[in-house]
Amino acid sequence: MMKFGKIFLAGLAMVLGLGLMAGNVQPPSASAAGAAYYVATSGSDSNAGTSDAPWKTIQYAADVAPAGSTVYVRGGVYNQKLKITRSGSASQGPIVFTNYGTETATIDGTGLSVSGTQGLIELADVDYVTVQGLEIRNFTTASKNAVPVGIYVHGSGGFINLSNNKIHDIKNTVTPSGKDRLGRDAHGIAVYGTKAPASIHDLTISGNELYNLVLGSSESLVLNGNVDGFMVTDNLIHNNDNIGIDLIGFEGTAPNTTYDQARNGLVKGNRVYNNSSNNNPSYKKDDNSAGGIYVDGGKDSIIEQNYSYNNDIGIEIASEHAGKATSNITVRSNVIYNNRLTGIALGGYDDERGSTVNCKIVNNTLYKNDTFDGGSGQLFVQYDTQNNVIKNNIFVASSTGVLIYNEYTKNSGNVVDYNLYFAPGGSSEANWTWKNKEYTGFSAYKKGTGNDAHSLFIDPKFVNAAGGDFHLQSSSPAIDAGDTDRAIIGTLDMDGKPRVQGAAVNIGAYE
Repeated sequence: MMKFGKIFLAGLAMVLGLGLMAGNVQPPSASAAGAAYYVATSGSDSNAGTSDAPWKTIQYAADVAPAGSTVYVRGGVYNQKLKITRSGSASQGPIVFTNYGTETATIDGTGLSVSGTQGLIELADVDYVTVQGLEIRNFTTASKNAVPVGIYVHGSGGFINLSNNKIHDIKNTVTPSGKDRLGRDAHGIAVYGTKAPASIHDLTISGNELYNLVLGSSESLVLNGNVDGFMVTDNLIHNNDNIGIDLIGFEGTAPNTTYDQARNGLVKGNRVYNNSSNNNPSYKKDDNSAGGIYVDGGKDSIIEQNYSYNNDIGIEIASEHAGKATSNITVRSNVIYNNRLTGIALGGYDDERGSTVNCKIVNNTLYKNDTFDGGSGQLFVQYDTQNNVIKNNIFVASSTGVLIYNEYTKNSGNVVDYNLYFAPGGSSEANWTWKNKEYTGFSAYKKGTGNDAHSLFIDPKFVNAAGGDFHLQSSSPAIDAGDTDRAIIGTLDMDGKPRVQGAAVNIGAYE
């Protein structure tokens, strides 16, 4: 579509704290590492930064706080930008910016200008920095090619933690013009690895809520370019007008193509819903291309234990760039339902795009996606898919009856087996398209394609699908019916329980 375990690499040399404060007031001594500093709306930057004499601006704190210190932002509304250029260290610890106790510290961008791509909070070439517990809101523009971002991380660096922040109402509202409709962009969180070989690494983005974002042709949460070693976990991303989570490669973000892919990451435990480009003016009318979770050119990453529902696409692993592949992505133990276009999509969206190779789609539960009734089914196999494994999934069709749609004869080497299929109208109402040949009925499909020799067509017997509970009843035929290949199924199911508790692995997201 138009762009619409713990996995960390060892860090390179740290970037030590740089950039002294402006003015004549001296920064705290390095011996103050581990100390606490305070910012309050009633404070003054000529104060000592103590709880009794807090500073007024978060920027002042960022310019002077040493490695290992914590900056507590007291409750209130701060109508100011924050650019962090000083680093913590491995020996003394990170510089932490956080709310104080249960107080709500809000960084509000109302009325602030947006210049180029700019974060209301911005981290540039830093190591060992944590931003947590803040509300970040109302950073907007109506200017073409200006890109407001809630939290923007760029350059290189590592050991960065963005946790438990609430980010909303970051918007570009310009009316797009021209054939390409570009220039209307914004992000909730954006991480751009713009250097090489030095990467952004050891990155944690966890427990944040991102909502009510007007993104144009961009994404709610994006990792782009030379980002190597990350965890995107337990975030809540909803009610935005484009993609939820995106791992991107091949856009020229990094100066060396060898490093220009988000990679070696984990996307786990996120809940992504109600994200759609359907009424987004950067797209054609009634567009349905916003993925809840999207990998566009990323590689070597795991997407597991996520809920993705009521988006345009549940999960998409694709490449928009001709001759370039999304590769070695494992999509497992996710619950994907009620998405408009399809549940899972892979491959380029037309024959001018790139490919999806050596990926694994295993042990997912897909239920009544294709609600737009376009016939893309539960699994949408697009252009140039090679040597992918599709096993142990439950596919329940929507009213279209389409389970898999694959119109491209170019697709090759894909292994499809040990799945459970079901359609409300029974096998006679179930449809598969494989290499541009349509099959009605499970027997005809298996005979015509050679796929799914060990698969089933039967009601999976969910506990309460209408209520969103896709656990299996004790009598479910999906129990112990999968392929117990330890190399692909992982060790935990959707609930975090051990895989393979009976004679074999269950089909679907739950053991």
